Parts: sequence; structure tokens; C-alpha cells
Amino acid sequence: MDNPIYKVVIVGASGFTGSELARLLVHHPAVEIMMITSETHTGKPFSDLHPQFYGILDMELVSASAVENSKPDIIFLALPHGISMDFVAKWEPLGAKIIDLSGDFRLSSPEVYENWYEKNHSYPQGFKNAIYGLPELNADQIKDANLVANPGCYPTASILALSPLFARNKIQKGSVVIDAKSGLTGAGIKANATTHFSNVNENFKAYSIGSHRHTVEIEEQLSTLSQNKVTLQFTPHLLPIDRGILVTAYASVTEEMNQEKLDKIYHEFYQDKQFIRLRKSPPGVKDVRGSHFCDICPVWDARTQRVIVVSVIDNLLKGAASQAVHNMNLMLGLSESTGLSQIPLKP
Repeated sequence: MDNPIYKVVIVGASGFTGSELARLLVHHPAVEIMMITSETHTGKPFSDLHPQFYGILDMELVSASAVENSKPDIIFLALPHGISMDFVAKWEPLGAKIIDLSGDFRLSSPEVYENWYEKNHSYPQGFKNAIYGLPELNADQIKDANLVANPGCYPTASILALSPLFARNKIQKGSVVIDAKSGLTGAGIKANATTHFSNVNENFKAYSIGSHRHTVEIEEQLSTLSQNKVTLQFTPHLLPIDRGILVTAYASVTEEMNQEKLDKIYHEFYQDKQFIRLRKSPPGVKDVRGSHFCDICPVWDARTQRVIVVSVIDNLLKGAASQAVHNMNLMLGLSESTGLSQIPLKP
């Protein structure tokens, strides 16, 4: 008997995330892209917006209003923060499974969201049903979910870097510092003064020091894992590259440590996680570019008595689109790796 073909909708076609979702789903063996929506570009072929799809995915873009009568199995919301919540409120009763790639349901409550995103939340009921979609931590919950909040790119790399130690309560309270660097696509497709070529080229800068909204997302997930309140320092930086995130996390530990013991903790925690690759030397962003892998290198610094963990992901894939597909696979009862076997692009 043939496996069923599930019908999926991508809401939000113009951005990098919508484009990467389409690239992964167009050849996914278990799904069919029913429609891709865009309010700004309704009526245009998808390949007009993203010419790499010419002759491959030329379907006409439609308004999101067409979704309500289409009976999809999966809806991907590739929309900005503050917009997705209205669509979740409207479409949750349709019965389709929803994967939201914005930050609208990642946090623990509407109050926390409003504090960090500085927006009123129009659908607070959604927090009761939303599951945080990090498969390495929440696979069992994701399988039964109807609404998944796809994690942010910085939080994905940061949480995966430190989860093995927080899960065993090995981290000294208040000792974590996360130094994170992202390629330009992490800022989205719309250009502004910050992302102007002359400002980014041959430049490197920190931003949102002490106030980046991904800070609380990382803190909440590590707090849940350790069952203790976590407060940490998170500083993001903008790299003059297209894509990729490199996180360097520093922490003091609660007990005697050495490299062998540290390696054992990480290998035991990630031994059955096929998209986590534990490295013996620090990875670079090109080691994972174009793939769903997260490469992690934990190091024990005996001189300073600190753990230093380097973690790299492709921000558009493991930090967004391929993570959404991984969540979809879990929600539909498919093999986790279906459609996610891409080998990293290097050079």
C-alpha cells in the first residue's frame, strides 16, 4: 500500500524562510505543496519571487484567504512576529496542524511575550496548546501537537550547545555567557540601514546588548530542562556572510570536570539524535551550510575551570525551515529524517 501524500500550505512566500521551506518540501516524498500564499504578490508565479525555482515550482501565489476552504494537513506560517497569532486564532479550528515559524507562541505566556516583543498578544489562548518545536528535546510532545512553535535560530544553536549540562544540573547558577554570531539572512529579507551592503561588508558588530528577545527564549527552555530558573548573558553579533550561526557558550560547572567526562555527558545525551554531530575540533558555519545538522564541540578549559561549547547551524535551515520540516515529520508520524538528508555545501 502506498504511503499517504499529505497536503501542505506555506503562508508567506516572499521571505527567505518561505523560500527554503519550498525548497525542502518540493521533493519531500510524503507531501504535496497545495498552495503558497502572498498578499503582496498574489497572482505571480512563485518562481518570479525566487528565480532559483524557475521550471521547478512555478505555481501561482494566492491570498491567505484561500486556505480556509483548502483542507490542508499542515500549515506552515512563515510570517513576521505579531502577524502569525491572528492566523493561528483563525485557523486552529480548521483541524490542520500548524507550524508557526514566528516568535508568537515560543514563550511561556502572553505576558512574557508582551514584555520582550513589546506587542500586545491577540490570541493568548494559543499558549495553552503550543509545543516548543525543538525535536532533540520535545519529540514526544511534538508528535501529539496540533500547534508547534518553531524555535528561533539563535535559541536553537544556544540551547543545543548547553542542554546536556543543564539536563544534569552541572552548571553553576549565573555563570553562563553566550556569544552568538549570525549571517545577514537572520535579519530577514527586507533591507534597512543596518543591513545595507556598505554597513555590513567588511564589518562586524554586536547589537541588542542585554535586550535581545531570544534571551528569554533560551532562558525559559534551559530552565524547563534543569527545573531551575536560569538567567544568562546573551549577546548577538552580525557577520558579513549570507547564512550561518556560530555560538560560543561559556559556563562554570558544579563539580570536578575533565575533557573525558565532558565528552561522555554530551555523547550520552545526544547518542540517538541523528542531526547532532559532536566534533573533536571547533566547527565552522560552512560545515553545516545548507543542511539540517547542528555541529557541537564541547571543550573543558582546565586553566579557567570552565566549559566552552561551540555550536554551529544554518540559520535558515536548522534555525528555521528544516526544523519546521523535522517537526512536520514528527507530527505526521513519518521518519524524522524524511526529506532532510542534504549534505552540507562546502566550499
